[in-house]
Amino acid sequence: MKSEVSHEAGARSGECANCPNSGPPRAEYEMKGRRRFLNFLLGTGAGATAIAILYPILKFITPPHVIEAAQNSVTAGKVTELALNSGKIFKFGNKPGILIRSATGDFKAFSAVCTHLDCIVQYQPEKKQIWCACHNGQYNLSGQNVGGPPPRPLEEYVVNTRGDDIVVSKA
Repeated sequence: MKSEVSHEAGARSGECANCPNSGPPRAEYEMKGRRRFLNFLLGTGAGATAIAILYPILKFITPPHVIEAAQNSVTAGKVTELALNSGKIFKFGNKPGILIRSATGDFKAFSAVCTHLDCIVQYQPEKKQIWCACHNGQYNLSGQNVGGPPPRPLEEYVVNTRGDDIVVSKA
């Protein structure tokens, strides 16, 4: 004897009494409800996964909102801490500044941000000039660009002394 599933003689073609899906047809709304529920679960899971991946990327790409304090003057240091023919970087709001004491004892202050690619400049006492290490930009003690790729001079600040304090302010 063959081990075949026997079909009922009165069954329609393609249907079998022994098949698990045999029986009366299911209601159309029941099939749509299950399918809609599964589609909802899959869609929600895919959306949550996309958000979990994209949110940190977007937070990394967008810079934080920084409220810049409107500072017009700042104490850059003490007269006694800056030797003749030397320079010092100080914080002016959220940008750096450079304070220079010349060989004659005069104080000069400029923005320490190079006008070429926003690198931080430094004072070279042996050459008596301001120098940008990024692309060898050079400025004289008046802030004028004298060599290298910087397109314009440094922004100059006003320097005053109040007692022993050196106060730098925007012009």
